[in-house]
Amino acid sequence: MIIVNVDVMMAKRKISSNELAEKIGITPANLSILKTGKAKAIRFSTLDAICKALDCTPGDILEYK
Repeated sequence: MIIVNVDVMMAKRKISSNELAEKIGITPANLSILKTGKAKAIRFSTLDAICKALDCTPGDILEYK
């Protein structure tokens, strides 16, 4: 199972959902789908934008359990 830790990194960086969504160019609704783990897939370009905005690596965002 893949766990999405976007919310954890957002808390560490003290950034709101709306602010992150604006920075990476997706809607707050789509960011919410990612945060809740309901997304079936994530584009590499979106993952890249999240990592740049949160100054982290894909391993900080995605976790395998």
